[in-house]
Order: sequence, then C-alpha cells, then structure tokens
Amino acid sequence: MPDELQTAAIAEEQDFLDRAGQRRVQLIDELSQELATGPDSAVEHARQRELRRQLEELRQAQDGLVFGRLDGLDQTVIRIGRIGLRRPDTDAEPLVVDWRAPRARPFYTATPLDPQGQARRRHLRTAGSVVVGVDDEPLDGSAGSELVGEGALLAALGRRRTGQMTTAIATLQREQDQIVRAPASGPLIVQGGPGTGKTVVALHRVAYLLFTHQQMADQAVLVLGPSSRFLRYIEQVLPALGETAVVSATPDTLVPGFTVERSAERRISEIKGRARWQPALEQYVAGMLPEAGDLAVPWEGESYLVPAPIVRRMLGSATQGRSYHQARAVFFEQLAQILADLVAERRVALLTEVEEGFEDILARFDRAQDVQSVEVEVSEEEIEELRVRIHQSAGVAAFVAAWWPDREPGPALRQFLRSETLLQGLLSAEETTVVLGEPTAWSAADVPLFDAVADLLGDPTLPQPQGEFIADRARAHRSWVYGHVVIDEAQELSEMQWQMVLRRCPTRSITAVGDIDQTEASHQHTTWSQAVGATLGDRWAAAELTICYRTPHEVMALTGPVLEKAGSHNAPPRAVRSSGITPWEISVGSQELVDEVVSNVRQLQERWSGGTVGVIAPRSRIQALKAALDDVPVLTATESKGLEWDATLLIDAQGISAEPRGWNGLYVALTRCTQELGQVRIT
Repeated sequence: MPDELQTAAIAEEQDFLDRAGQRRVQLIDELSQELATGPDSAVEHARQRELRRQLEELRQAQDGLVFGRLDGLDQTVIRIGRIGLRRPDTDAEPLVVDWRAPRARPFYTATPLDPQGQARRRHLRTAGSVVVGVDDEPLDGSAGSELVGEGALLAALGRRRTGQMTTAIATLQREQDQIVRAPASGPLIVQGGPGTGKTVVALHRVAYLLFTHQQMADQAVLVLGPSSRFLRYIEQVLPALGETAVVSATPDTLVPGFTVERSAERRISEIKGRARWQPALEQYVAGMLPEAGDLAVPWEGESYLVPAPIVRRMLGSATQGRSYHQARAVFFEQLAQILADLVAERRVALLTEVEEGFEDILARFDRAQDVQSVEVEVSEEEIEELRVRIHQSAGVAAFVAAWWPDREPGPALRQFLRSETLLQGLLSAEETTVVLGEPTAWSAADVPLFDAVADLLGDPTLPQPQGEFIADRARAHRSWVYGHVVIDEAQELSEMQWQMVLRRCPTRSITAVGDIDQTEASHQHTTWSQAVGATLGDRWAAAELTICYRTPHEVMALTGPVLEKAGSHNAPPRAVRSSGITPWEISVGSQELVDEVVSNVRQLQERWSGGTVGVIAPRSRIQALKAALDDVPVLTATESKGLEWDATLLIDAQGISAEPRGWNGLYVALTRCTQELGQVRIT
C-alpha cells in the first residue's frame, strides 16, 4: 500500500477507534450506575452478576477494542473487535461486532477463492488506543496468500516475547478458526506440532463456546494444563477475551483437598496410570457394602425386624448407579418407609387386640345386643408423619451408620494399596512388589486413584457450593459437572487421568489439544488411538493443525531426524516464516560449562533486549545452571513444554536424548524459540 494511502487508511481507522473508545466509556458508566443500585430479589442478583461480567469485559477490552474490518461486495462495512459494542439505538447494527459472533467468521475464513461475500479484509495494528498500521487483503481474486492477514500475523510473531501469552484474535488462521468454532457435542482431539497454535486455539475456543452456549457459562469450563508454570503463562488470555466462568488446574491440583507430597518414579506412574485400576477400584468399593441379612431396627424402645429378602431388595435398588454414600442415603429413605409400615402394622395389631377384648366385655352385659366390630386403621397421613419422624430420628440414623459406616477416600485407597491380596488381582507379582514398597506419602500418580475412590464413595453430605462467581463454586466442589473441558498437552494424560476428565464432564464435551510426538509421560502411547482408546473408544473426532507459525523454518529443519528416532507417525508441521538466523552450536568441556552458558545467555539477553531467553538442559545439569542463572528460566525439556522465548540456549542435547523418552523431549526443546536457537555440546 503506498504511503499516502496507508496514512489515509490509518487516519480513517483512528477516527473510528476513537468513536468506539468513547462508546466503551459510555457503556462502562451506564453499567456502573446500574450496578450501584442494590438487588432486591434473586432475579436481580442474577442480573447483577451478568452486568458485572459485561462490565469486566468492557474494562478488559481497551487493547484490541477494534482490530479488523470487512468490506462486503454489497458495500457493507463492519468492524470487528474483542467484544461487541452496541450503539445507543439498541435496534441498530452493532458499532463493533464481537469476534465470536457468526458475522465475524469471514474475517478468519474468507479467501480469494472463497470470498464469502467479502471484497476486502483489513487488519489494524494498534498500540493501546493508537492505530499504527493497517494491512489490506483483497478477497476478489486480485491477490492471495496462504495466510490470513499475513502482514499482521508476521508482525505479531516477530514481536518480543514477554513471558505471558497474549490473545491472537486478530490473527487466527483459517485452520485454527475451524477448530475454534467446531461443534462441541463430543470429544475433539486436535493434533498439532510445535508452534501451530494449539494453546491459542484451545483458549480461544473456550471464549467462543462460552459466548455461543450460555449453558456452558452457567456450568463453567475447566481448562486442564500440564503445570502451574504453564497456567501462569496463559492466565491473562481468557480474562482478556472477556471470560471469567473458567476454572484452570493441573491434573495434580484438580481434586480439592488433595495435596501431592512427593514425586513418583516413572515406573510407578506408568503402573498407576493404567485403565484397569478403574474396574478394580469399583469392585473394591462395592465390597464395602453391608451384607443383606435380617435387620432389627430400634424405634421408641422396641425392635422391628426387617427380613433379609426385603433388605436384599432394598440394597439392590439403592445401589443401582449410585456412590457408596448416595446409596446409603437412598437405603435410609426406603428403610424409613418400611419401618413406618411395620410400626403402623404393630399398632393396628395392638389396637385390634384391645378392640376384641372390649367387645367381649360388652357382650357379657347384654348378650342380646348385637355389638358391631369397628375396623382398626392407621391413615396414610399418620403413616407419612411417622415416616418423616423416623427419617429425622438421630437414633435410627446412628443405627444405619453403624451398619453402613462412613468411608473416607484416603484411608480406603491406602488400604487398597497396602493389600497384597487386592493388588495381586490387578498387577503382576513384580508390579505388586513395587507398589507395596512405595512410601506412604501421596504422589502425583495417586491423584487419579484417589479421585476414583472419592467418586465411588461419594460425599456423606452434599454441601451446596458457595461463592458469588460460578468458577469459585466449581473450583471448590470435587463433583462439579462442567459444561466443557479443554485439555492442553493432552498427550501426557494417563488413562486414569482421562477418567478424571470424564467424571467432570459426563456429556464428553471435550477439546483436547496436544502433540503425540512431544509425549514425555511414562505411558507408552505413540498414537492418539492408543492414548484415548481405553476411555473414549472410537467415539471421538480428530482435527489437525499443520502450519507452524512460531518456530522459524531454520529451526524446524533440524527436527526431522529427531522425530524419526522418537518413532513419530506424523509429518512435522510446515514452518511459514523465517527468522533469518541460522541455529548455531558451540562445544565446551564439562569444567567450563557453567561459565560458557552464563556468557552466552548474557549475549542472547543483549541481542533480544525487551524479549525473553530460556535455557533447557538435562535434569542432571539443572541445579548447577540454576545456581548461576537466577534471572532466566532454566528448565528440563518437560518443564519447558508449552512455553516459548525469543531465544533458546539448549544444553547437552545428547544428555536430553538419553533421558526416558528423550528423543521426544529433545523435539520439545528444539522448538521453543521464535527467533534464535543456540546449542552447547559437552566434550
């Protein structure tokens, strides 16, 4: 675009952005005034929560308020932004269209071959409230690129990294947008190599689904990430997109009240991650149920016998599809009804005996008089009143609790893990010995087992979740059912961790993104079918991200041999950008390693001032390097997963490849930079 046209276009878009900014301020004022009036009813409370959500969206939307424009073939013009802005006349077309709205979709999917009614797409580059550039794409066939908004995209990719993920709503690509807006009716597994935008897609999908499906906002969405470092990295993205009905967790922190106290050996993690634990634990908890025998239930100083056949029938009915404690509650309700009937029957019998004796006395006085017998009955209302009293009786409740006692998941699981008999029915002799020899402190491998036992037992009482915001209530309640679950780095989940996910989303509305070639977990899965087959079977849809936007092709060119040694079944993603910097390597001796690493890190920091530098090394070298470098992240390959820096210094690639699943780890380590990769070889 010639300079004079660029200047005119910037001025035009600046004028519109100013008007949009003024309208945003007006809406903030209007909502603030409305919220100043306290709610008078439950309905008003609900409305105020919605108004607060809208207000938070508006406050977050200053950056990226308007980032795009579509000029239609019919001469219509719409602007697209982070959130929608309505005009003062509510019946008029929106001033700004929300990026998640159907009308905005051509901004991400239209091409010269498929213009979707559009003549031109314009990307705005802004710095705060100032338009600093525009990029126009004709969609009438006069020009074309495989990238949507190539100029804006490459400008965004070329910016310095800050250590926190930012939104990509202005530069989502066609294949990414297709996944963002895909139906949410079942599990969607997204395979994507390094730099393809898996996390970006997953988080923007959360924002889109919450905008499109209100019931998901009412239930909250769970985002499951691989580490707390990763969650800190992405924590600003969803609030920036205007979404607060989101709970983020790692597999280790998903269960409220459970604390991981130690790390587990890979062998133990692999053993405890197998799907076969689920039916074994189900059988174990089922064995805790009381046996069906005669029950002598006390009530008001007397004992009432409930025969074994009736007890057996009640147990069968109560336990159908219910947890241990839920079944007990149902059994107690049934017992209250049975006991009320037994008490009523005994009262009728006693009254009948009294009535018959009274008739004999009357007959002696006047044998000629025909004495009419009176049928003795207990009314339905009296039986119901009796049932309620029994159900509220502390004595009967104590009797049932003694016969069917409370169970806690922690002690129950420990008993299972310490029982050679129970484990031998599940594991080999060698595996049983390994598990029995473990320390008693809980490890990350125990989390899904604990969750399974807690679910099978259920809560003795079911307190109502507290908290003003839906995410607060969901976060505190282990058995909360989410409207949707998003999993990042899903290839790392064990089969039992997948069971944890399904318990929290029985509708199976799940989006799982990952790269099976970056798997470093202890399980042996090398395909998605192997990874999810035990829990999802074949009832899942697959999608793929094929273009690498982050990692320059100079670096991606190094990954082919590494993938081959990792046993990959996938083609590596195709890099579409160049940094112009050839990856470099130096060789140093072990004695000089730390000094050389520090020196090279300082040079990288100087070259990438304002950006970020990361160091990746084998686990055995981490401690010494961390002691010398306290101002940059020094991580193992596993810890670096999902992160990115402008420059990466990779230490001892051979040492990384020698670790368990080391070639997968080396593939991760090679692909963390957006600009420059340096390697240090140990001689």
